[in-house]
Amino acid sequence: MTPNQRAGMRELPAAPRKHTHMRICETTTPAEAMLMALKDSGVDYLFANAGNDFAPIIEALANPGLADSVPEPVTCMHETLAVGMAHGYYLATGRMQAVMVHVNVGMANALCGLLNAHSDNIPLFLLAGRTPLTEHGRPGARLTPVQYGQELYDQNAMIRELVKWEYELRYPEQACSLVGRAAALAMDEPRGPVFLGFPREPLLDPLPPGVRLENFAVAQPTASHPDPQAIELLARRLAGAERPLIVAERGDPAGRVGAALARLADACAIPVIEISPVRNVMPSRHPMMLGYDAAGHLDAADVILVVDASTPWVEHLHRPGSGKWIAHLGPDTLCRRQPVRSFQTDMAIDCNTVAGLEALHAALAPRVGDVRERHAHYRSLSERRWRQAAESVARDAGPAISGACLSAHISDILGDEGMCFSELGAIPDYMDLKGSNRYFFTPYSGGLGWGMSAALGAQMADRDRLVVACVGDGSYVFANPVACHQMAEARDLPLLTIIKNNGMWNAVRRATLGVHRDGHAAACEVMPLTSLAPVPAYSLVAQASRAHVEVVERADQLAGALERSVNVIRREKRQALVDVRTSLSATH
Repeated sequence: MTPNQRAGMRELPAAPRKHTHMRICETTTPAEAMLMALKDSGVDYLFANAGNDFAPIIEALANPGLADSVPEPVTCMHETLAVGMAHGYYLATGRMQAVMVHVNVGMANALCGLLNAHSDNIPLFLLAGRTPLTEHGRPGARLTPVQYGQELYDQNAMIRELVKWEYELRYPEQACSLVGRAAALAMDEPRGPVFLGFPREPLLDPLPPGVRLENFAVAQPTASHPDPQAIELLARRLAGAERPLIVAERGDPAGRVGAALARLADACAIPVIEISPVRNVMPSRHPMMLGYDAAGHLDAADVILVVDASTPWVEHLHRPGSGKWIAHLGPDTLCRRQPVRSFQTDMAIDCNTVAGLEALHAALAPRVGDVRERHAHYRSLSERRWRQAAESVARDAGPAISGACLSAHISDILGDEGMCFSELGAIPDYMDLKGSNRYFFTPYSGGLGWGMSAALGAQMADRDRLVVACVGDGSYVFANPVACHQMAEARDLPLLTIIKNNGMWNAVRRATLGVHRDGHAAACEVMPLTSLAPVPAYSLVAQASRAHVEVVERADQLAGALERSVNVIRREKRQALVDVRTSLSATH
């Protein structure tokens, strides 16, 4: 077994087969050129919720001669679904996708998903029409009353804070060059979404005499490498530490960050914790993996390395004590887009995360000496964590289904390659994650409705891989489930959706108790603004799109329901939904 395999690294899904693209010629329209430029920029799919601004785009997509030269259009019944699928597809493949929505109203519906992409550093190419600029005299001029009502003075202001770059197409000859620039910026680290608006006129106006559209691919910048002197200083600090610690938050789609971190931690006997990971980095059973809880670990450490973490801990709850030395490493160590962020930073090394970890490994390994005793100590702590997790699940055994019990059962069905998208659902502490990118959690922006749509995007990338969306009942509603289940049926996406159904917005309840533990709300039998009773029959929503459904009310029913659902997914390639009635928890 290779070091990468031991670290749980896996191959990304293959890109759709390569095509010999039809090249731009004298008869190519600006709309066709824009779509061809997206394809040349690596975009496989155009997730779209259409409107009257799409006329030239639809005409271009309908051109049979361009079928292999433009992204495949995917009709999405809601913008939340479109943005979430592009998000999840990137997490599974590392390839940026495009989303197209209808003028300002479509942008408004897409904003929640765009907040998530912004928070999670997801390269996503968002496009939206703009109500026609002209009232008459041009092919793209206004034709309906709604095109008057949808005009804003500054439509791009809606998304300006959430993207790395935004612009509006003004002339037809810009169609390719703007797409090329935007795509390169989206994929440059730190990655993130970009936006291009398009009035109808530039896509329909004729080109000026003598002007031709041209393909305009922009080369991706090479990965940034760390300052060698900074790496040497960091290596000396870690080598001299008695209790070093690494805090991680997210990996990369290829799993290279996880593999590099696992090798470094193993060779140098440095423990790793992932506090609230948005994309798990380490295999659960790696001997240096100490779990997902800051309790005790931050206080015990004397030198801490934070690896590409925007929120390594919550200052109010886990702020490290005095006398510690803390370094941050990653593509954006200062998190420049966050207005308030005051984590202790004694050193900040901006670089590609993999390049930084590999350079640190090379500098640190010769310095640490014999670490067998320390390695054995942390391995025993890791094993003890596993025993305690198993004991916790066993204690919860009974008719009621706890979050720990549900998470352990999900872990059992995932196997070596399965992926779980959790939105207030599965808990990683009780899961055996075989490698990086097996567990994804709601981005810190908290835009609910993300889990199911992102899981569908990951499933589209690999229909043979088991993908699970485990979401709270409130999150399931936010996902626009009719749109999600329709997509699963339309595209033959055999997603397993598990609803953690406690009949309540439990996160709101827990947040209130955290502030007013002995207040009036705590004394209520049912806290105001938290109950979702009467509980809908969610299984009927899935059945409307011919899904296999199960309703589980007791713990002894859970394993069988999950097994039957996975069998349907494996044999029939059909989606399934399991509605699990769970107990309330004070912590999850």
